[in-house]
Amino acid sequence: MPQSLHIAIIGGGAAGFFAAIEAKRNFPHADITIFEKNSKVLAKVEITGGGRCNLTNSFDEISDLKQAYPRGHKLMKRLFKRFDYQHAFDWFEENGVPLVTQEDQCVFPQSQDSHSIIDCLVNTAKRLGVKIQCNHQLTAITELEDERLLLDFKVSKEKGNLSGASSASHPVSEIRQIAFHRVAITTGGHPKQESFKHLSDLGHTIEQPIPSLFTFNIADKAFKNLMGTVVEPVYTSIPGTKLKAEGPLLITHWGMSGPAVLKLSSHAARYLHENNYQIKISVNWVHESNRSLVEENIQGIIIANPQKQLASIRPYNLPSRLWLFLIQKMGYAPEKKWSEMGKKACNLLIEALTNDLYQVNGKGAFKEEFVTCGGISLNNIDLHTLESKVCPHLFFAGEVLDIDAITGGFNLQAAWTTGYVVGQHIGE
Repeated sequence: MPQSLHIAIIGGGAAGFFAAIEAKRNFPHADITIFEKNSKVLAKVEITGGGRCNLTNSFDEISDLKQAYPRGHKLMKRLFKRFDYQHAFDWFEENGVPLVTQEDQCVFPQSQDSHSIIDCLVNTAKRLGVKIQCNHQLTAITELEDERLLLDFKVSKEKGNLSGASSASHPVSEIRQIAFHRVAITTGGHPKQESFKHLSDLGHTIEQPIPSLFTFNIADKAFKNLMGTVVEPVYTSIPGTKLKAEGPLLITHWGMSGPAVLKLSSHAARYLHENNYQIKISVNWVHESNRSLVEENIQGIIIANPQKQLASIRPYNLPSRLWLFLIQKMGYAPEKKWSEMGKKACNLLIEALTNDLYQVNGKGAFKEEFVTCGGISLNNIDLHTLESKVCPHLFFAGEVLDIDAITGGFNLQAAWTTGYVVGQHIGE
């Protein structure tokens, strides 16, 4: 490898930093620069996990990677043989960040502060000699005859107001062109197709980017009055499909949130988009898919408490407000006695507990951890090196690829894994 190999990493996020660090460790003589379009790096890492940074998962509750990665699971399975969640866990601990695994299998820094991860990545990159340039937005890529890639950047700068009337500054920009021997695109997901234009212009296929990991707006006003209620765990599903999820459900002032909803939105992202986010959602409040067992439970309550009022006995220890809501939704008075529940009423109750339907009218804004599905088609990528098949010496890592995951640290794990693989090969 020539001593003058110049490598550009486009995107100062999790995948970008990991790719840069691993590239510098594998190819120490290479000149490596991270270019970030914003004024600071790792902004998304800073807010993930509510500012605590859910950086990976133990995967103990994942038997098939498709459960965690609705798109890209086959590639992730292949790449995990080289760098998986245990490798990521060990990497951060070896680089000075003690980690803890929660009961829900999510992994966080022991400090419970995302800056532990940010400081680790930034300090490691700088110590190795990786350069970092902010306010550089990539606008075009041109293949040169000498096999280098010419990058066009829009460079933003703050310029003072020279009129003297105000001390406020306003941004100005200039175009800068730099050629590199190798380039890695690690810019994350983009909600708009035009954000991929410089990559589609090279011939890459772009899988339509659409939102994933979002909450549901529910039209039922009485239901939204239960805001703040948490039911754990539940099953959620979309009737007429095989799309389903499970976990805690949180009722909000706009509708439904919580892992059971976010996971479902991830698995159903394309279906929901095709249906303009106007669908029915089914909630199994008791987390029991065997209807006969639920019927046995209800019959047991009736036999043991014939003179008690419906409101006084909560099946499966459901939250009081939710149970009262369900009673009234069925059209019963809370004072009705359990002994008065005939076969028809029991069937209605079992349906309410196991298949409670709501109309979804759009998606809620889940801005803090916004994820998109779609991006660079995996058909355009060498699955061993993550180099483009369309444009030699161009690599991809992170969410810019058509890989995305459910909530729980899985998206950041994809960033570490794909970044690591790019770092292994970009200097070859």
